[in-house]
Amino acid sequence: MSGTRRLIVGLGNPTPQYAATRHNVGFEVLDRLIGKGSFRSDGRAQALVADRRLRGRPVVLAKPQAFMNRSGSAVRSLAQRYSLQSEAIMVVVDDLNLPLGMIRVRAQGSAGGHNGLQDIIDHLETNAFARVRVGIGGEFERGQQSRYVLASFTIAELPVIEEAIGRAAEAVTAYVTDGITTAMNRFNRRAAKTTQPDPPSDQQTGTQGAPS
Repeated sequence: MSGTRRLIVGLGNPTPQYAATRHNVGFEVLDRLIGKGSFRSDGRAQALVADRRLRGRPVVLAKPQAFMNRSGSAVRSLAQRYSLQSEAIMVVVDDLNLPLGMIRVRAQGSAGGHNGLQDIIDHLETNAFARVRVGIGGEFERGQQSRYVLASFTIAELPVIEEAIGRAAEAVTAYVTDGITTAMNRFNRRAAKTTQPDPPSDQQTGTQGAPS
């Protein structure tokens, strides 16, 4: 698949009030890759979209604009337009089941309780697409999950998440240029050395709330 166009999707919530919140890490990673001002509005897909090349490889980068829980329609629309199979899609998403700053690259897997991922799975009718999970931590009291993911990072957390966003952008580039196996080997091992151990599997628990 070295010459195949890839679709890179960052998940988040539109409108300024949700900018820079924990739930918008996926948007931040795509902005780090090509710059926030590089996207154009695509009304058909209900997404901000950019056609680019990453190190010579063709990619479509997309930020769905129908809120987190309704991300799947944009992904399906773009996949159909560009005649892409699920194996050519990577989704970048926040994960409160991973420690702050840890990233995990996967070739496929469950939604892990993430509503945005679940909506994509439902629309594509498969979970066989790659994903980069960026840990946002899970230090919140019972019943405060939605408030936690929709809040901004603290001053102390910002250096950690900024570094993680950079590594996630590098992982996306590795996926585009060298494939999912190389990206997993390079970045999962690297993360394991600097953060806590990875959860035992991709079958994670919890439910991430977001505006719908």
